[in-house]
Amino acid sequence: MRKLQTFLDAYAEHHRHPLNALIHCVCVPLITFTSLALLWLVPVGRWLGVAAPLAPYVNLATLLALPIFVFYIRLSVLAALLMALWFFASVAGIMAIQAAGLPLLAISAGLWLLAWVVQIYGHKIEGKKPSFFDDLVFLLIGPLYVNDKLFVRLVRN
Repeated sequence: MRKLQTFLDAYAEHHRHPLNALIHCVCVPLITFTSLALLWLVPVGRWLGVAAPLAPYVNLATLLALPIFVFYIRLSVLAALLMALWFFASVAGIMAIQAAGLPLLAISAGLWLLAWVVQIYGHKIEGKKPSFFDDLVFLLIGPLYVNDKLFVRLVRN
């Protein structure tokens, strides 16, 4: 398995233009949140016969979280902990939207689409295609890039 620094360096190659990097620092968290929200709406718990009180929490977002967390922990314990925080913060936001009676599907789908359009624009400015065009794993590296760039340095040189 490739090392975290290798992934971050490869991702950074496609995000050198300052405006594209800024766009990604805004849009990657938004895409991460809205992707989780859209996956949250797939009620796997009901299909699996999970008891009614727990069924809403067994969905595609929570089921996919475990293998994704394993991927992150294999890269770095710090990366896994940061992404677990992102996940739990996202779940709290999703539940808050639902509790407020707001249309989670419409909000998430609209913001997801808008954020992707803006990111594609950023890549047009950059003059390079998105990293995930070469390897889908870069969809999981984007949030680590934002963490590394803005919040917590994940790899010490």
